[in-house]
Amino acid sequence: MNLLSLPLRQQIHWSDRLAHVLLGFVFVAMLIFLGAPLFAILEQATEDAQGKFVGLYNFVTYAKTPSLLNSLWNSLWVSALVTAIIVPVAFCFAYSLTRSCMRAKPVFRAITLIPLFAPTLLFAIALIYWFGNQGLMKGFMQALGIRQIYGAPGIIMAECFAVLPHAMMILVTALSLADARLYEAANALGTSTWRKFFTITLPSAKYGLISAALVSFTLVITDFGIPKVIGGNFNMLATDIFKLVIGQQDFSKGAVVAMLLLAPAGLTFLVDRIVSARQTAALGARAVPYHPRPAPLFDRLMTLYCVVVAVAMLGMLGMAIFASFANFWPYNLTPSLRHYKIGLFDGGVAGGFVNSLKMATGTAFFGAILVFCTAYLLEKTRGAVIFRMPLQIMVMLPMAVPGLVLGLGYIFFFNSPHNPLNVLYQSITLLTLCTIVHFYTTGHLTATTALKSLDAEFETVSASLKVPFYKTFWRVTLPICAPAVIDIARYFFVNAMTTISAVVFLYSPDTKVASIAILNLDEAGEIGAAAAMAVLIVVVCMTVTAIFAILDSIIQRRTQAWRRR
Repeated sequence: MNLLSLPLRQQIHWSDRLAHVLLGFVFVAMLIFLGAPLFAILEQATEDAQGKFVGLYNFVTYAKTPSLLNSLWNSLWVSALVTAIIVPVAFCFAYSLTRSCMRAKPVFRAITLIPLFAPTLLFAIALIYWFGNQGLMKGFMQALGIRQIYGAPGIIMAECFAVLPHAMMILVTALSLADARLYEAANALGTSTWRKFFTITLPSAKYGLISAALVSFTLVITDFGIPKVIGGNFNMLATDIFKLVIGQQDFSKGAVVAMLLLAPAGLTFLVDRIVSARQTAALGARAVPYHPRPAPLFDRLMTLYCVVVAVAMLGMLGMAIFASFANFWPYNLTPSLRHYKIGLFDGGVAGGFVNSLKMATGTAFFGAILVFCTAYLLEKTRGAVIFRMPLQIMVMLPMAVPGLVLGLGYIFFFNSPHNPLNVLYQSITLLTLCTIVHFYTTGHLTATTALKSLDAEFETVSASLKVPFYKTFWRVTLPICAPAVIDIARYFFVNAMTTISAVVFLYSPDTKVASIAILNLDEAGEIGAAAAMAVLIVVVCMTVTAIFAILDSIIQRRTQAWRRR
């Protein structure tokens, strides 16, 4: 009996060792493509132009430069103001979707998700056509006392549109988790509507509000596209990094600014993790789902509010589309494909779209595989303690690292002639790897959530039957979690098509992606062509999202039949 069982024991032992080796491989990869670039920034920030260690000298020099300190202040107050504006707006919108009986909720929610399919600079371009020097409503801005849209006013308005869907998704989730028994008890006690709102609704959604505020602040302070297009002479940290590194070739000061940009993003991430750890379950086992009751006046007011927000959102996208077809703004508004021809052929964006599709496809395919397999190894296998804990920290770290900072780290690390990986520099492969790392955390959280919903007995039974972990993964886990894998791939693809900050330092003329090509068109004064190319990115992202939705439907029919039994 012992002889017969020996090969089986060796098989299980060999499969466990394989899992440990794979975890070690992922850990080393994260060290190379995340840890090493961040360390390279820290090293550069403490060295002079000759590579000698100077400690905090560069930071002291930065602190003595009034213009750079002004950029820091601008970034902080603009981010805080946008957060203060957008969180209440998003909360009211989410409240309308979850606590009213208004009609067309899916339509309103879909409209507010449009910014996820566009580069952030699309909203800056649209605002220029609305309120710029030759904008349709320039007089309206001047009547409000705003002399021009360029600078802080334009950045704040554009960031509000770009950040809204992120805050709204968090708050919709927070408000959806409500126990109807609390409201029934309050009604039985004759509690007023306002008191129920302040004593039940807000306390139950406070963690969602905090998370939405932190995410909004981080997205604004780390965004590059909007300040670059509509910022004018109003400097922020994101644009300072670009000017210092690309314009002045001052890598030491650029690294200092990167460290400063990393600090608030890291702080908000840390606060969010602490808040999440303290969050208690919103719904207990005996909770009753909350279903709003019809209230004609309230429902009409909520519908009106959602219509206003939706019209504003569609106004931005509609203006970008209209301007992209206008022959010669504002003198000849007849429809024409002139800007599309300029962008695709004269501006060379056609090649950029090919590169973007390559990068986005590679990011979606390899990113989804890497994220899900790593999450599986962390959640469903045991052992490899030396890699497990550090890796669990590292997979959460990208959420706290702005794209500009990560891209700058890739310059310092991969552009070094002494680095054997220097051959990757300015290649589509490196752009793809950088994008995967940049958006890794959200995909990992999605995969982990799906895997945690599976009972651990699957692995227990497999182990008792002497089935290697990879067979359980292929035959059981992957089919059940296939919808989550599709969501991860879709998330990677859309973000790879729209990202600017993560790749703005890493491209070459041969590997320029569409979002960067649009930025170059705007710098060249071809704002109509830039609008046209931004609209094309929206069309591509929506089309691919629809394809993913069809694929998800097919896979669910083939692998999720057990859910309908």
